[in-house]
Amino acid sequence: MFGRKKEPQATTGDAIQKLRGTEEMLQKKSDFLEAKIIQETKNAKAAGMKNKRAALNALKRKRRYEEQLNKIDGTLATIEFQREALENANTNTEVLRNMGYAAKALEGAHKQVGDVDKVHDLMDDIAEQQDLANEISAAISSPMGFGNDVDEDELLAELEGMEQEEMDRQFLDMPSAALPDLPSVPTSAPAKTKSTVEEDEDMAALAAWAT
Repeated sequence: MFGRKKEPQATTGDAIQKLRGTEEMLQKKSDFLEAKIIQETKNAKAAGMKNKRAALNALKRKRRYEEQLNKIDGTLATIEFQREALENANTNTEVLRNMGYAAKALEGAHKQVGDVDKVHDLMDDIAEQQDLANEISAAISSPMGFGNDVDEDELLAELEGMEQEEMDRQFLDMPSAALPDLPSVPTSAPAKTKSTVEEDEDMAALAAWAT
């Protein structure tokens, strides 16, 4: 169309800044989800076996937050990879620019310009690595669905483990005064009765008569 303005071509510096802003935004959301996971874990422990439904709902929310956190981690890894690729490309561009200045400086001393095929080979390698980076980014950032068909038996097992851990902790924290007293064990032999003493004397007399 006549009079239509072309959009300005994005520079590597602008792209890097935008990616950094996106990283900061996703990192804040990641921190928020981590806090929610911790809170839902506390809610499940607080409800415990007394209110199983509330505990199970808390664990379900915890699982959803964990899935969202995993997706954000994957996206952050992709963005970080792209940003590093752009930074490397920016560095390579600057290196090539300086190499061009050097080539011009050497032009006066050398009549033959350096082999141009090597530059083409370098650019082909950069394009190949960029294609590989795009494939990896697409694979990592692929969305993953999270179904609601969570196995409640597995959640109940996790809840019972939390309850057992809490009971063990309370037992270890229990003061020694609260434990029941056990009967003391006698340390000396029982005293002989009068009949026992008389029987011993009779036996001693019988033995003396026999000898």
